Amino acid sequence: MARRSTARRVEEFILFDVLYEHGSRTSNRKIPGSELGELDEDLLAKAYIEAQDRQIAEISRKPRTAIKSLTRVRRR
Repeated sequence: MARRSTARRVEEFILFDVLYEHGSRTSNRKIPGSELGELDEDLLAKAYIEAQDRQIAEISRKPRTAIKSLTRVRRR
C-alpha cells in the first residue's frame, strides 16, 4: 500500500503572532500566502486577521480588541 507524503508545502501559510491593545497575545495565526502581496505584507496581514477576528466575535458574541502589533513567525 502506498504511503502518503508527510512533507507539507512550506509556502502555503505564513504565521504571525498578534499582540492586542489590552496585552493579550495569540500565536501562530495562519494567513494563506496567496493573500499577501509583495509590498505591505504587514498591512494586508493585519486586515486579514481583523476580518478573522470579526468573524470570531460574531460567533462567540464577545468583542475582540484592536491589534497593537504583528510579528512574523520565523520557520525553523
